Amino acid sequence: MVPTGAYGTWPSPIDARVAATHDGRPDFVGVVGDEVWWTEPRPAEGGRRALVRRLPDGTEQPLLPAPWNVRSRVVEYGGQPWAGAVGAGGTGPLVVFSHFPDQRLYRYEPDGGSDPVPLTPLSGVGGGLRWVDPVIHPARGEVWCVLEEYTGPGPGDVRRVVAAVPLDGSAAEDRDAVRELTDDHHRFVTGPRLSPDGRRAAWLAWDHPRMPWDGTVVMTADVTADGVLTGARVVAGGPREAVCQVDWAPDGSLLFVSDAGGWWELQRMKPGAEPAGLCTGRAEEFGGPLWKVGLKWFQPLDDGTIAVIHGKGATSLGILDPETGELVDAPGPWTEWAATLTGHGSRVIGVAASPRSGYEVVELDTSTGRTRVVGSAHDDSVDPAYYPEPQIRTFTGPDNREIHAHIYPPHNPDRIAPDDELPPYVVWAHGGPTGHVPLVLDLAIAYFTSRGIGVAEVNYGGSTGYGRSYRERLREQWGVVDVEDCAAVAEALAAEGTADPARLAIRGGSAGGWTAAASLAATDVYACGTLLYPVLDLTKWADETHDFESRYLESLIGPPEDVPGRYRERAPLAGVDRISAPFLLLQGLDDVICLPAQSERFLTAMAGRGIPHAYIAFEGEGHGFRRADTVTRALEAELSLYVQVFGITRHDVPPLELRK
Repeated sequence: MVPTGAYGTWPSPIDARVAATHDGRPDFVGVVGDEVWWTEPRPAEGGRRALVRRLPDGTEQPLLPAPWNVRSRVVEYGGQPWAGAVGAGGTGPLVVFSHFPDQRLYRYEPDGGSDPVPLTPLSGVGGGLRWVDPVIHPARGEVWCVLEEYTGPGPGDVRRVVAAVPLDGSAAEDRDAVRELTDDHHRFVTGPRLSPDGRRAAWLAWDHPRMPWDGTVVMTADVTADGVLTGARVVAGGPREAVCQVDWAPDGSLLFVSDAGGWWELQRMKPGAEPAGLCTGRAEEFGGPLWKVGLKWFQPLDDGTIAVIHGKGATSLGILDPETGELVDAPGPWTEWAATLTGHGSRVIGVAASPRSGYEVVELDTSTGRTRVVGSAHDDSVDPAYYPEPQIRTFTGPDNREIHAHIYPPHNPDRIAPDDELPPYVVWAHGGPTGHVPLVLDLAIAYFTSRGIGVAEVNYGGSTGYGRSYRERLREQWGVVDVEDCAAVAEALAAEGTADPARLAIRGGSAGGWTAAASLAATDVYACGTLLYPVLDLTKWADETHDFESRYLESLIGPPEDVPGRYRERAPLAGVDRISAPFLLLQGLDDVICLPAQSERFLTAMAGRGIPHAYIAFEGEGHGFRRADTVTRALEAELSLYVQVFGITRHDVPPLELRK
């Protein structure tokens, strides 16, 4: 007989260390020769990103040992950090990559026996020189990419251009040897994609105050014989049309994903013709928010078909015939495909996950229709019987608006709960806020559900994956709609008898930390909250944060010159007198997006109010925790908060001191 145990007291094999060492996912897949390459996290190695290769015999091995860290800092969120090629000199493949600590581009021949060689110089001005979205052009002896160059000490003293870096290392100490392919007319650009004949280039651009999901333009230019871009012009997009990816089909047609019709949909522009939709009217997304430079939701294939990631909420990988409109999905259990794709002959490689498996590198053979895992395979570190069983739910919020959420009830095969007890629940608010929580296995969630604490992940109004109108519910309503939607889900779970109304909590990181803090100030729904590297103060946001999001609030809150009161009134910093619930605040001291100064001002304002709280700051961590020790301590501290506030009896949690 399975023993009875109160919610929150259940023993679990999923400890915080297990969850921490499985944090993160493989990303940025590519094919080099006959090998598949990708980056993957190394939480136990200081949180670095390793570059991994899969040899033709199936063997996986890292290309670069620690401490090499393949990760870009362009727009702080980075993007495609590496490019590979064969036949570019040497005896084997060549890789060009961005090394996180110094942000220089390096050239490396993994089979050559020598160390990586820098291709770009250092700069002592502001954030220096940074590079992302590289493409190697062996015949030209160059790598084309995005250059982010700081011109002064402030976060806004920056310019971005498309640039060509010599592969021979001549620019390693000479900034003038870097050839700029575009001017800096646009504030933000993506890397250029060359047409099959090499005569045209295409890229995306946008400007403040728009974010890339508000409005972008598709730029094209002619490429001269000596590699100069001429006649740059806008061919698609606009201030109210968000294009998130552009590339070329084998026949020279321009392909791009636009939300002009209310959903991100694939468009094709043949030479001399207007854009035409390829798979429209399905009320689902074929793209997403461009948080990183070089994300890919589609991949043109040699036979003229197109591999696409698509769906409403959950996503699938499909093969689209652009002539007939037929779309055939790949088989398999995966419910979420990351925005990274590559193709090689009849093969398509991406990164996917499911509610029973973490992200892994998956290959679809279009000639057979078969899929298989080819890298970073999911490994059950504990018995999967302890994984939660998610429920896809749609709730009704204010004004009868629908709210999408994933509900993870408490689950443990070794315990059942008393008949007269309802479980505690934690509402998770995702970051962004222009983001989305996927339906995938997350051991951080399982850490709580296996102990008897439920989790509700809310894709509140403003989330992606449900069309532009759903996404724009948050326009000038940040701190209102997100707070209301999270509360509506929590209250509905309590009203239907799923959750204990007296034991509800809210947690979130970054913009989700804002929602959590704003919820504690604006509602009495929650008994406590966990705030991870949150946004807390709006009045100094534009001056303190990084350039990419420095004008984001103009769409989320409104133009500051028009609605200055909103900036003061909605910020959690201004609502500390309304916060009466205990909270845990977790902050990375190297965070340049949500600065530690925001958390410190918040804590100063809370001082003397008698509200139990804890503050933990982590050296060496930025925006989002990457080190195993950090993630472990953060999870244990969060559980300790709930144990204390919810009145749970367990003695295996490191104590968290709540001060007043």
